[in-house]
Amino acid sequence: MEEQVRRTLNLISGEDLAASVPPGTQAGPGEGSDLELLDAYSRAIVKVVEEVGPAVVGITTGSPSPRQAAEQAGAGSGVLIAPDGYILTNDHVVAQARLLQATLEDGRTLAGEIVGTDPATDLAVIRVNAAGLPFASLGDSAALRVGQVVIAIGNPFGFQSTVSTGVVSALGRALRSRAGRLIENIIQHSAPLNPGNSGGPLVDSRGRVVGVNTAIIMMAQGLGFAIPANTGKWVVSQLLTHGRVRRGYLGLVARQRALERRLVRFHRLSAESAVEAISVDPQGPAAQAGFREGDLVVSINGQPLISVDDLHRFLAEWPIGEPVTLTVIRGLERLDLQVRPREAKA
Repeated sequence: MEEQVRRTLNLISGEDLAASVPPGTQAGPGEGSDLELLDAYSRAIVKVVEEVGPAVVGITTGSPSPRQAAEQAGAGSGVLIAPDGYILTNDHVVAQARLLQATLEDGRTLAGEIVGTDPATDLAVIRVNAAGLPFASLGDSAALRVGQVVIAIGNPFGFQSTVSTGVVSALGRALRSRAGRLIENIIQHSAPLNPGNSGGPLVDSRGRVVGVNTAIIMMAQGLGFAIPANTGKWVVSQLLTHGRVRRGYLGLVARQRALERRLVRFHRLSAESAVEAISVDPQGPAAQAGFREGDLVVSINGQPLISVDDLHRFLAEWPIGEPVTLTVIRGLERLDLQVRPREAKA
């Protein structure tokens, strides 16, 4: 009886587990390796959260009350991208905010100010007056693949440092912002999101921020969306340099598209993807230059054009009003169309 009690106590405490297996019972084929894979997966997630979690902040916004106190009017998340207090978040989290506060993982609450916003991508940069803060690195979102594991960290419903996991469900989505503007090249993923996750990072298994969570579809399961980190890098550089994003306007809605190998060989292209025009503004510069829906833009001024981000980056640096040559594949025909970009309206 004493031996049975001892074994029971050991079993409850987790000791002598091997002794609790009945004689002749062995793990089934593959069970040990499956458990090892699960343990490795868990360790990878834990490591990422320990590395990136301290850089994730909760953001509250408000307006002055008669007593000059901050009345909370909204809440979201953000991620520190530099040790001197720069935070990347969503434009819709901080839009029209008169007061900003960022709460760090260690419990500190710091006053923030808006550095710049870009409603076209639903991104914004704010800053808190502090130094030596933990921060996360922006990774290469162009390297993402459908099925890749991703981790969302944020503050849903005010529950700080909440973690959820999923996979990249699709790439190259388009989504309308709350202001009705189309945001392109969106990452769709299955990591569960809730109100308050907006502005928080989407992270890969190596701890690199690959996206900024921006939206969920209510009443749907496993549909979350994030702005790619590569877009974030470009927007941040513009906001820190100019205080706003200056971009040329072609009058195209576009997406990245893989090219058929026969098309790549026939035209001797250096890349296997291009930018497809899925709609053309009839009053825009592209339409005036002869663009049509379905045209595949393979290069701009002789430089290979692989993604929408490449096009955005080029237009950000190209002098507005100066002609630019876009090389287009239309069917089997190869055309050079000259377009004069206009400055995009804010």
